[in-house]
Amino acid sequence: MTVSLDLPQKLVDELSDEATRRGLSLSEYASQILSAGREKGMPLRTGADLVTYWRSEGLVGTRPEIEDSQAFAREIRRAAERRDRS
Repeated sequence: MTVSLDLPQKLVDELSDEATRRGLSLSEYASQILSAGREKGMPLRTGADLVTYWRSEGLVGTRPEIEDSQAFAREIRRAAERRDRS
């Protein structure tokens, strides 16, 4: 079966590069991605997988009041280290 998709060129380039890296044709790689995307509870194996999942769920960018995420994380860590543990 043939399916045509209208994708942004940047995405096509990224997919092509990854397919080449894996030794696959773009068609084979796209088929793998589409098949894997159908699985429920697909395991998140890397940080990049997690961020991709968060983006797909609309979670990235939901806290515009946090301008510097690393500084915010350090602040949370410091507060946790100083809290009373009794």
